Amino acid sequence: MSNSTIHTLGIVGTGAMGRGIAQIAAQAGLTVNLFDTNPQAVAAARQYLQDTFAKLADKGKISAADSEAALARVKPSNALEDLAGCDMVLEAIVEKLEVKRDLIAKLEAILREDAIIASNTSSLSITAIAVGAKKPGRVVGYHFFNPVPLMKVVEVIDGLSGDPAVGDALMELSRRMGHTPVRCKDMPGFIVNHAGRGMNIEGLKIAQEGVAEFVDIDNIMREQAGFRMGPFELMDLTGLDVSHPVMESIYNQFYQEARYRPSPITATRYVGGLLGRKTGAGFYAYPDGQKQVPAAKPVPDARPASVWVSRANERGHAMTVKLLTALGVTPEAGNAPSAEALIVVTPLGLDATTAALQEGLDARRVIAIDTLLPFEATKRRTLMTTPATSAATRDAAHGLFASDGVPVTVIRDSAGFVAQRIVCCIVNIASDIAQQRIATPTDIDLAVNLGLGYPKGPLALGDAIGPDLILQVLTNLDRLTGDMRYRPSPWLWRRASLGLSLLTEEA
Repeated sequence: MSNSTIHTLGIVGTGAMGRGIAQIAAQAGLTVNLFDTNPQAVAAARQYLQDTFAKLADKGKISAADSEAALARVKPSNALEDLAGCDMVLEAIVEKLEVKRDLIAKLEAILREDAIIASNTSSLSITAIAVGAKKPGRVVGYHFFNPVPLMKVVEVIDGLSGDPAVGDALMELSRRMGHTPVRCKDMPGFIVNHAGRGMNIEGLKIAQEGVAEFVDIDNIMREQAGFRMGPFELMDLTGLDVSHPVMESIYNQFYQEARYRPSPITATRYVGGLLGRKTGAGFYAYPDGQKQVPAAKPVPDARPASVWVSRANERGHAMTVKLLTALGVTPEAGNAPSAEALIVVTPLGLDATTAALQEGLDARRVIAIDTLLPFEATKRRTLMTTPATSAATRDAAHGLFASDGVPVTVIRDSAGFVAQRIVCCIVNIASDIAQQRIATPTDIDLAVNLGLGYPKGPLALGDAIGPDLILQVLTNLDRLTGDMRYRPSPWLWRRASLGLSLLTEEA
């Protein structure tokens, strides 16, 4: 089927997703037939679209004539049989496999043989949905994100029995509707929900280990790593009633792959009803709908008598010396620290304790600083103590590194700090999506950038930091913790070892 033949779109299910898809389709010139088993839902959806098109016209986004024309193309349907003349029908109904299969059987009895049947499923296998269909080749995944008009990416998923020409037609249709399509294999989580594991799963692991509070982790990811939201803000926005089941589903669909292991933190909060903004309480409290954030601790007045910076990581040493110089401090030049010096280490993927032990340093005076990301590119710095670090050392380091007004977060000892762990897990999971050939590197980055709003696509982010540094962090995390979640993807370690971009495909 060619894209030029898709003029009439049937939509079954008129909730938020169905309405959103109807809006962009009608604005793109398609005739849209809306059907829902609840007739009132169809009427409500058409009223919603009428109001939406009117608002767009009022704001000058579209002309009054275009608003009226778009609404005229939206046709309410009283029965499934009314969709018989559609070139394509998209289902946006409940996420239950048998219900979707039953609908496909009914549609096949109504539609002509070359009509496309698409599913907006976010979690079910397209191959499984197509099982039992008379013509499984025409069944395809077409996964939009909410709110559809604003989220400009759509995943086109080829099931094992799918006809590639059907996917091709939807790629073209997506562009006609003003969306960016990405193509992927039928695998759990497709691209966006799969790639999104790194942020939330690793953030939860860090919190579970008692390394930092929820707000500290969010602040670091937002202000140091440059993400729009931290993991806990994000989960509160989405709601644990959505996020937690997806975590469990993807983990189990990948047969307990360690990289996707969920956390008992969300399991407990899920059953306790602390779902996020929608319930007024989640990882944060929301009195009157406003997020309540605990006040930041005051910056200590203390300063160290002198500072010595470890040379174990030459890059980190150079970065920290440059920062200290800008703060008006000249670090000690000797090969070992003086008896009174604040000792600064710059580990990648190691904890402060291991860094101190490897160099034979006095752990009571050791503070680690995260140097994965350039200081000039960040709006927050992260310091880390050993279990032996004295309060005086901690406060003096905090006071010094915050003395130019840049906020500092002090965390407890952790292999890989916070930003190192989460960013490197994000890059590693995206690398493994590429390794499994679920999607092309370009489509992975496009999907995540548009679907999750990361500062860069995950592979481009890895390239910007340096694949060799990402590999070093993960290798050290893997060795130190023994947790399989940190094992580097072959895609990553091969390209890092050869000095190639993570976006490099094989010839």
